[in-house]
Amino acid sequence: MYLWRKYITAALACLLLLACRKDDLAEIPEPVYRIRIESSGVTLPGGGSAVIPFRIADGELPKDSGIRLLLRDGSEPAEFRLEGIETGSDGLCQARIADTGISGAYSREACLSLSFRSSTGREVIIRSEYLAVNCGPTDFSGAVDTGLPVVFVDMSDGRTVNSRDIEYPAVMKIKGAGGYAGRTPVSCTIRGRGNTTWIWPKKPYQIEFRERLPMLGMPAARRWILLANFADKTLMRNMVSMKVSSLTSMDWTPRCVPVELVLDGEHRGSYLMIEKVEVDPERVALSPDGCLLELDFHYDNEVQWFDPHGLSRRRTGIPFAIKYPSGEDLTPQREASIKKYVTDAADVLYSSGFADPDTGYAAWLDVDSFIDYWIIFEVLGNHELGNPGSVYFHREAGGKLIAGPCWDFDWGLLKLSTTIQSRTGIVNKGAIWYARLFQDPAFEQKVRERFLQLLPELETVPQFIDESERLLAASAEINFKMWNPSVDRWQNNGLPVNGDENLSFGDAVARLRQVYLDRLDLLKNNL
Repeated sequence: MYLWRKYITAALACLLLLACRKDDLAEIPEPVYRIRIESSGVTLPGGGSAVIPFRIADGELPKDSGIRLLLRDGSEPAEFRLEGIETGSDGLCQARIADTGISGAYSREACLSLSFRSSTGREVIIRSEYLAVNCGPTDFSGAVDTGLPVVFVDMSDGRTVNSRDIEYPAVMKIKGAGGYAGRTPVSCTIRGRGNTTWIWPKKPYQIEFRERLPMLGMPAARRWILLANFADKTLMRNMVSMKVSSLTSMDWTPRCVPVELVLDGEHRGSYLMIEKVEVDPERVALSPDGCLLELDFHYDNEVQWFDPHGLSRRRTGIPFAIKYPSGEDLTPQREASIKKYVTDAADVLYSSGFADPDTGYAAWLDVDSFIDYWIIFEVLGNHELGNPGSVYFHREAGGKLIAGPCWDFDWGLLKLSTTIQSRTGIVNKGAIWYARLFQDPAFEQKVRERFLQLLPELETVPQFIDESERLLAASAEINFKMWNPSVDRWQNNGLPVNGDENLSFGDAVARLRQVYLDRLDLLKNNL
């Protein structure tokens, strides 16, 4: 009897085990719900309410679900509460939140947390990204009044931005000034950026938003750069360079606005908010089949190679990198196609028939853009074209290779070593592919003609320098009490980068202005 019971027990256990395995195999995978907020921030009137639009990706709002507002520490906010959820026919939902009236002005980051029971009875909790919830007048404590807009970036978790790879959650707001409108707090991420500039004490940053937002009169985009201009005693080399670029036929020139930066309540000095070089409808406008290339001696990009044609300080050739497309969009076939076009163009450029107007380099390069790009570098005395870093080319599918856009003009330009008195003369005729292009008399003649055509516009730049000096004067006075650009000399073989680091702001600007005029005279007499 005991043995019989033992067999029966064992058989039932096996049947139970098989039943469990069968259920496991037959269980239908549960849908994955994600909450996507359709806004980066919301502003509540005191005692009033507002809505947060959101969608449940890959599904509809589950029945009998519970939804809460949560702060980053997991607690529910006291200053505002969730009043209800409204659903629309197109899948768009709205969470209505209201100010509780227990506090004055505030800015908090909160997320939507949704809980429901799955088909198996398991509790599922999903959350949205965090967004800024603001109420009342924006608190601009810590702002410094220099006449420039003030950008405030507050870290959400109290950490310090000490990496170029980590994106830290933050909230950004802007106090308007000088005719520029401010901005109420909005959620973002911040990270460090730059190569040499990241090593210097005053750090540059990248700000990224969840959605495209306009900034200080500049068209909407998700990513924005805050340049520190640490080594530039004039604070305007990038501004002047972008001004010069805007006077030419470049497809696009980054727009920029000088600002003050307050990071976690600490004033960090004068910065330049500038559009990032990237493929975007408002920036480098390319179709998905186009490409954006960077020539960068740092050689720290994901997809890069040395092209043996042309001249640079790198004995191995010109360092090319593919900036767009990237990730999964850059298939092996597209990568090979992009590289082949560059190689084929260089092969033609360095062939015996390179100057043929029909089959030579003009069939591969947008000659007008290459001429204007060279003139910009030459007018500004920027040697970086010959030791390429932050030098860009781009190409639309089926089109020619186009030079530009311009970027990163704060190192070593418009300095005494490029004046007439230094007898340096023209500095970029031997740079990269230009060494070959200038061997074509027709190209050299076109450069001369184009420079003279641009000259009336280029002669207006000193007025822009004067206006920028007045705009930046108060900011510079405070900035250089905080930062000393002369300490950058260890980055440049013991020599100052721009040669004016120990001058006053006014004297440095006066020298910049004079060197610019010298460059125009030099080119008028030597092209």
